[in-house]
Amino acid sequence: MLTTLMDGLLCCLTGKSANVVVPIETSEAADGYEFVEVKPGRVLRVRHIIPEREVVDEPRGPGGSVHRKRKITVYRNGQLLIEDLGNEARQELLHAQNGDTQPNCTVEVELADPSSNPTVTADPKADKTGSVVGTGGAATSPSPTLGSAPDLTQQPRKRRRKPKRTVVIDSERKITSCKGTHADVAVFFVHGVGGSLDIWGSQLDFFSRLGYEVIAPDLAGHGASSAPQIAAAYTFYALAEDMRAIFKRYARKRNILIGHSYGVSFCTFLAHEYPDQVHKVVMINGGGPTALEPSLCSIFNLPTCVLHCLSPCLAWSFLKAGFARQGAKEKQLLKDNNAFNVSSFVLRAMMSGQYWPEGDEVYHAEIPVPILLVHGMYDKFVPIEEDQRMAEILLLAFLKIINEGSHMVMMECPESVNTLLHEFFLWEPESLPKSKPRPEIATKRPETAKIPTASNGGATPESKAKTK
Repeated sequence: MLTTLMDGLLCCLTGKSANVVVPIETSEAADGYEFVEVKPGRVLRVRHIIPEREVVDEPRGPGGSVHRKRKITVYRNGQLLIEDLGNEARQELLHAQNGDTQPNCTVEVELADPSSNPTVTADPKADKTGSVVGTGGAATSPSPTLGSAPDLTQQPRKRRRKPKRTVVIDSERKITSCKGTHADVAVFFVHGVGGSLDIWGSQLDFFSRLGYEVIAPDLAGHGASSAPQIAAAYTFYALAEDMRAIFKRYARKRNILIGHSYGVSFCTFLAHEYPDQVHKVVMINGGGPTALEPSLCSIFNLPTCVLHCLSPCLAWSFLKAGFARQGAKEKQLLKDNNAFNVSSFVLRAMMSGQYWPEGDEVYHAEIPVPILLVHGMYDKFVPIEEDQRMAEILLLAFLKIINEGSHMVMMECPESVNTLLHEFFLWEPESLPKSKPRPEIATKRPETAKIPTASNGGATPESKAKTK
């Protein structure tokens, strides 16, 4: 720590920048690592494993179809109204690998300012009746023109607001299970700020042993990838283009994207850009569906030399907030997996470059692929309300909570995460025949490490109540 303080003080006194970054020791290509030049002079380390397996060219089984049709209205004050325009989605059943089934609930959410509607109360059953549910709000009519006339003696008269933007999303998608024996399936893993591909070690080994082709890159400035010495190399758009190049190089017919923290944004970008090639997406502690914008009051706005002096404190803070426990095991996990082992310059540039105004709620709502949201209960970086909000916005989403995990849940609870991911890979919907009546379905409280059994609203009512 004393050496770090002296180095930071020296760079401040001499005026030299502490932006000289050196990648960690590289690995041989024979170990499953490749070095891909995404741009001239911009080289990323990629771990690419093609396991030996008995290949089946086509999926076994016909798969299932999911249909969603929704209307999204955005108002100028930021209010968002989501209306369901189809009935097919409510007639579907989602089958888990353990045989459990539950009705497929379509969530319709209206984000209203609590101060503008003080009479709103919660009604968790409203989303099954075709009404609009406010955040902490009462069930109201999907159309603002329906319902009883307001009492003008008790409520002030309100002007009718004109929407800023209206989007109708009509998506029908065939979804099949993805097994390791399918030759047309590839699984991508994308880490977040301060990480490296090594944080996915347990997942890469687990799925490659099951026969999956896995691809995990190091972001620029992380792990053994090249580290440019200009801040513009670490903006969201620059990194997104890197991930586009990696995706286009290794993509198969069906691809599964798995992102953690900031890496979730790049998976969202790819799923939006390539909806026909991206089959499923997993978001681990990714946060809410809001447009990215760097904070003006962040500690990462300090000069690089100051951040260099504070790096031991930042590493300790990351350990404290990123893990549910802070013992010798967790410290060794950080050291072995090169997590939070980046230069102060790269860290500052990464945090300052998180500008992505296009990635708003409507952008996320337009993603047509099934998405699994995994949240560590003790995560101090991403509140659970943000992942719940993401589950409400996405077209087809599942939210699962791991009670023993925190922000680095895939390192803390690798068995639970691997089980969740694998069952999600194998999941496929099954629609009921229209000629048959809908059977009575007994709902079952989902376990933490089971396949999600509620869609497009994240957790089931039971699991939502558990997280409050």
